[in-house]
Amino acid sequence: MEEQVFAMPRIGEKAPEFKAVTTQGDINFPADYAGKWVILFSHPADFTPVCTSEFMTFAYMEDQFKELNCQLVGLSVDGLYSHIAWLRTIKEKIEFRGMKNIEVTFPLIEDITMNVARKYGMMMPGESNTKAVRAVFFIDPKGIIRTIIYYPLSLGRNFDELKRVLQGLQTADAFGIATPADWRPGDDVIISPAGSCGTAKDRMDGKEEGLDCKDWFFCTKKLPKEKVMDAILKK
Repeated sequence: MEEQVFAMPRIGEKAPEFKAVTTQGDINFPADYAGKWVILFSHPADFTPVCTSEFMTFAYMEDQFKELNCQLVGLSVDGLYSHIAWLRTIKEKIEFRGMKNIEVTFPLIEDITMNVARKYGMMMPGESNTKAVRAVFFIDPKGIIRTIIYYPLSLGRNFDELKRVLQGLQTADAFGIATPADWRPGDDVIISPAGSCGTAKDRMDGKEEGLDCKDWFFCTKKLPKEKVMDAILKK
């Protein structure tokens, strides 16, 4: 039987749909998470050291992501019983950077058929034919893919960056702005270039309140951290 080939999903497209068995029961993705942000991420295999460090960190930070209305969903091409045994071992035996007795309560998808991994382009030529790379998909409350990050098998993820990406996407949506390099909540934000010559001249003449324009195309504005956090935490 000929293997089904899927095109890799792209930013701005609907997240591919699937049903799956997980360590937290059956899921219908992304419909079950409508109204929430989702970080869908893959790891190469259970009982591997880099993946163990990542799952412990995700579990340790889970409440921080929940505060941001974000659900974590993991995946590997291992079976359900392997997942359960691995997560139990993590809780009972593994200590990493002061983290111990860590219980993973977010869903971990069984994908022994590699159906989901193929739908999301997680199987990378040149890496492995049987292991998913460290892919991360940020999916918004409408089920749209907003950011994709891929890491090779040998490189553990930067979790501060994953949280920063989520906060940046939410801030851009809430305020209609863009975020500059290395932005974090409380830093100045980017205001999109003016759409007309008149408005551009107003900006350069300082007639648009609160803008700091270095040229017509580069204007920033202060956005206090408290205002950002109130918006993205929906206080």
